[in-house]
Formats: sequence, C-alpha cells, structure tokens
Amino acid sequence: MYELFYYPSNASLAPHFVLEEIGAPFLLRLVDRKLNAQKDPEYMKRNPMGRIPTLVDGELVLFESAAICLHLADRHPGVGLAPPLATHARAQLYKWLMFLTNTIQPDFMAFYYPEKHTTNSHGVIAVKTSAEARLDAAYAVVDAALDASGPYLLGESISVADFFLLMLVRWGRLQTHRPSRLHGIHRCVELVSARPSVQRAAAAEGLDLPFEV
Repeated sequence: MYELFYYPSNASLAPHFVLEEIGAPFLLRLVDRKLNAQKDPEYMKRNPMGRIPTLVDGELVLFESAAICLHLADRHPGVGLAPPLATHARAQLYKWLMFLTNTIQPDFMAFYYPEKHTTNSHGVIAVKTSAEARLDAAYAVVDAALDASGPYLLGESISVADFFLLMLVRWGRLQTHRPSRLHGIHRCVELVSARPSVQRAAAAEGLDLPFEV
C-alpha cells in the first residue's frame, strides 16, 4: 500500500489527485507544517530537504511531486495517465510536466516567499512583483496550447500533467490576474475539477471547490 506524506494544498496535492484517480489503496500521512514537522529528523530520513511530499511504495521512497506523479502513472498504465514510452505523446507529457514544475512552480515560491529570494529587505516587493509577471507570461503559454489543442495538455486525453496544472491553478488564486481567467486553462480546470478523484482528494484535505475562484 502506498503512503503519501502530505499537507493540505501543498505540492502533495497533485500526487493525491493521481492516487485517487488510479484507485489503488493508499494511506495519507499528515506532515504538519504548523509544527514544522517537515524538518523533523525522522521525516528528513525520507526527504532530506525537509519538503512535502514524499511517497513510500514498499521499499521505494520517492520525493518531488512531478516524479511521484510519473511513477504512479507508470505503475498503473491501464489507467491511462501517461502515454506509452518513446512516443511523441510521451515526450509532450515530459515537456508540459517539466514546464509546470521547473518554470511555473519556482516562481510561485518567489511569489509566496519573496523574503527567501533576496538578502535586501527593500527588495521583497520587487521579487514578488517580478515573479507574478513571469507567472502571467508562463500561464499565457499554457493557455495558448490548451486553446489550440485542448481540452487537456495532451489534447483529448487527460494525463498527470493536468492534475499538476490544477494544483498550480489553485495556488494562483491569490495572483492579481488569476490563471483561471484564461479560457483554455479555465476549461481544463473545470473538467479536471469535476472528476470524482479530485472531489475526494479535496474533501480529504478540507479544500473548497471550485479551485479556480
């Protein structure tokens, strides 16, 4: 049985969606950030950076949200959340998942925690403002692709990338220009949010739906 170490609405949310979608049994293990539990030595044996999430799959211990999502998709190919290896569609999945985790997600860290990205206390506002501008530009790229060939990032087929996108769109609810205002993203988020797997994960984490408002 899988174990997902999580905290509500953290980067564990996308793997939580995926676990619900594949229907495999799993246990949720709360890592209470209010108590700084992610820095507890016992937890850091599993995740040496002291971050959330961590997945335990038997003897395998895996951190990094995107890696967990890909692993789960590959462990359950019949669910269809990742195209076959060495196909063009699989390459597109890599592209979008890496774009979400390597381009968009770091700018959210700068947006929410600007004080960690500068040693100059007077530069905090500038860090937050520039991060938000980069987020707007990156979401415009995602939206254009969804408008051109959606409703999902891989076209007609849902994938782990769409669950990851939904997580990031929820994080964007505090931006001046919410990503959900964009037509393609809004359509994708509505479709993914309506899935029973997302409904169950949201209820388990005490999160309100819809995410885009």
